[in-house]
Amino acid sequence: MKNIAVIGCTGSIGRQTLDIVRYNPDKYKITGLSCGTHAQELAALSREFSCKKLGIASADKYAELKSLVDGELFCGDDALTAVIDGADTVVVAVVGMIGLKAVLYALKNGKTVALANKESLVAGGGIVTQQLKHGGKIYPVDSEHSAVWQCLQGENDFKRIILTASGGPFYFFDGDLSAVTPEQAVKHPNWSMGKKISVDSATMMNKGLEIIEARWLFNTTDIDYVIHPESIVHSMVEFCDGSVKAQASFPDMRLPIQYALSYPEHAERDYTPLSLPMSLRFLPPDENKFPAPKLAKQAIISGGNSAAVLNAANEAAVKLFLDGKIPFTDIVRIVEHALNTEPKCELKTADDVFGTHNSVYNKIYCKYRGV
Repeated sequence: MKNIAVIGCTGSIGRQTLDIVRYNPDKYKITGLSCGTHAQELAALSREFSCKKLGIASADKYAELKSLVDGELFCGDDALTAVIDGADTVVVAVVGMIGLKAVLYALKNGKTVALANKESLVAGGGIVTQQLKHGGKIYPVDSEHSAVWQCLQGENDFKRIILTASGGPFYFFDGDLSAVTPEQAVKHPNWSMGKKISVDSATMMNKGLEIIEARWLFNTTDIDYVIHPESIVHSMVEFCDGSVKAQASFPDMRLPIQYALSYPEHAERDYTPLSLPMSLRFLPPDENKFPAPKLAKQAIISGGNSAAVLNAANEAAVKLFLDGKIPFTDIVRIVEHALNTEPKCELKTADDVFGTHNSVYNKIYCKYRGV
């Protein structure tokens, strides 16, 4: 039986992880849970899974949690790290740079990280992968990277990774993108996700972040992508003989979550089988309309702090957009400006990563928040 800690247990990925544990009580035991602010839900989950090691990021909600449940309770940064002790596998499902703390702590302690937090690997990829020397592992939870990972099982090498992108809500949109509202941007056609990642999908920055992630997960810069509106093929891998392997399934995040938990097995689960034949489209990217993936490749080539700058600028710009401070089209424009103007430097420690992130984020958010 694997002991599982879930960081971000009340978010979309966290809740689906717990669904998998409910379906497999003989395989997994929850030993640690943490969330941001949902004290009552966390207390209910503590009772359901008999988990006494709990963390809540919000100091304001800590007293409420304490009044609801007994156990080892942690707050602030400890909510991200202390609940990891005792786990074999740590599902890092929080959104934002804060996830880096949990990832580094888990890897330094030799844990397996089921990674659903994009920002930690995007901004701190070199520092994160250095921690693999302690014996820990990173198993991708993102559907595209899980697909690549599955395609590479039993393979020794490959020529190219081809990620797929749904195109989000606006690939076929003929209207004025500058007039897009937050409500429109968060309505993804295929996936149910949080607001930030939904906006990233709408700008195609999500694919840019995935390109940077793939660079660290699979140690390559030979990464392309195609638009695949049906989201049935989740990624492909091309080999030197011209053959291409693809992983396909109906859009369901429980599959990559479960594979990260059950690896190297494909554990049994309820699922909707593919009904063949079906019509699948693979269309060219439109990087004039959606230049974000191109900026991500630029950040990989530039190295140093470039990916951290891109990530911080994007996080700030998305927040400004959701707050109604900037138009949709300003998100990627702000990211490009930051990439081209921020001083270049090397990132040697986690503090360097957080320093870059906070500096860039605050500079941008403070500049535009009064608009």
